[in-house]
Amino acid sequence: MERLGDPVLVTKIQNFFGIETPVNPNKSAKELKRENSNYIIKNKFWYYLFVFGTALGDEIFYTTFIPFWFWNIDGAVGRRVVLVWTLVMYIGQSIKDLVRWPRPGPPVVQLQEKWALEYGFPSTHAMVGVSIPLSVILYTMNRYEYNVGVGLAVAFLWCIVICLSRLYLGMHSVLDIVAGLLLALTLMIPLVPLVDYLDSYFLTNPIAPILLFTSSILMIIYYPNSEKWTPTRGDTTMILSVCIGVLVGAWLNYQTGLMTKSNLPLPRMIMWPSWSMLGCMILRTGIGFFFVLLIRQMFKSISYSFICMLLKEDETRLKQTENTLQNKHKTIVELGCKYVTCGMIGFNILYTLPQLFRLLRIERMTFFTEI
Repeated sequence: MERLGDPVLVTKIQNFFGIETPVNPNKSAKELKRENSNYIIKNKFWYYLFVFGTALGDEIFYTTFIPFWFWNIDGAVGRRVVLVWTLVMYIGQSIKDLVRWPRPGPPVVQLQEKWALEYGFPSTHAMVGVSIPLSVILYTMNRYEYNVGVGLAVAFLWCIVICLSRLYLGMHSVLDIVAGLLLALTLMIPLVPLVDYLDSYFLTNPIAPILLFTSSILMIIYYPNSEKWTPTRGDTTMILSVCIGVLVGAWLNYQTGLMTKSNLPLPRMIMWPSWSMLGCMILRTGIGFFFVLLIRQMFKSISYSFICMLLKEDETRLKQTENTLQNKHKTIVELGCKYVTCGMIGFNILYTLPQLFRLLRIERMTFFTEI
């Protein structure tokens, strides 16, 4: 345990991949950066590969992968993967703020400061690196005809790149990574069959939206508080609300009769798209992302202002105040804004935008048959 948590081990990995670390290990990362001697990147290939790798477990990946998958690949698999991702991330993020183990310090150099305020144990990037590709395989292997061995090889490579990227960037110790991998693999055992059941339950239950809204709000309210403010709770709120929006959108499709079960036998052959299908896919994706950005900007602004009005807070002043555990009004406003905004994005990805695609005659023909 102590060996795996040693920052010197992370430094050796950084050196192996071409990062020249500072000579004086007693200086902090900020001091070294001020002296312009924080690190030297000797191998650009590893740098760009691992920057890309860390993005595979970051917000930019979720905001592109999730809508693209629903609009162009398979909604039934997509709902299950999103639900697994949400539960895994909620558990991982909660453990971070309960355990409160810091990220590795000197002589490790942190190439990115984005996650510096968060705790490090366990690595939720490692958890996502396991849960997303593995759940995709587990939910597609009996649904489509393809080489599962190749799928597992891709999933393994995906996971390795993400995990190494976190070590390369100095964001985690080896112990953080190992704990994240083991925790995710352990969670997948009960979650895969449970999520299969929950997906059907949330589609068919008439009061599913009430259950989803109530449970998600309670999960945000009772999210464990750490000894200091971190962005972890806000990130968890975004993940939860996207999932709720997706599930409510799918529920509305089913309850209004838009979604019906396909009569095609399983497993199905994977069909490569024709030129016309490829053109429709490009149009769906382009139009869809345009509206997602529009929805995000609109609801972010409206919800922030509305919640400030309810709390009788000056919006401009509140934005300028510091994020602390004591600044409860700012916490409420920001969490509420993220919940509404991301929830509406998830809902529109599954309900409103597919209706628009149908109106424009560019819909994916099997979209409303994926139960």
